[in-house]
Amino acid sequence: MTSENELTEKTREQLRNVRGVLLGLHKTLLDFERDFYERARGKISNSYEFLNLVMSDPWFAWLRRLSELIVEMDELLAARESPQETTGLALIRQSRLLLTPLESGDEFQRKYFGAMQQSPEVVLAHAEFAKVLGPARLSKEVH
Repeated sequence: MTSENELTEKTREQLRNVRGVLLGLHKTLLDFERDFYERARGKISNSYEFLNLVMSDPWFAWLRRLSELIVEMDELLAARESPQETTGLALIRQSRLLLTPLESGDEFQRKYFGAMQQSPEVVLAHAEFAKVLGPARLSKEVH
């Protein structure tokens, strides 16, 4: 017997799609920040050093919210117990809110806004994200 609030196949598929696009966007943002970091502080010598910087250097701290969101999606999709529909929908909504580039928003939104102003690759990755989410308006998802 399935619970009324069990994650539907439709939401599960949308989560998989959103997660996939977020992974690409995350990589694009990491590449963007790496480029700026290397111009300011010198070349990063290898992937291990880069991983350490991403995990611990304040320069990359703003991207951790996106990393954490992707991990939450992974955990929900891999859950052995029946994941909840409300949790899946909340993660999709959270991704839409987080990836709203605002010049006057929180730290992530401001830096994301700046990245979109400076990188065509970030703009293209954001367009893919928007395409996967569809035409829903923020106001509909917030209420």
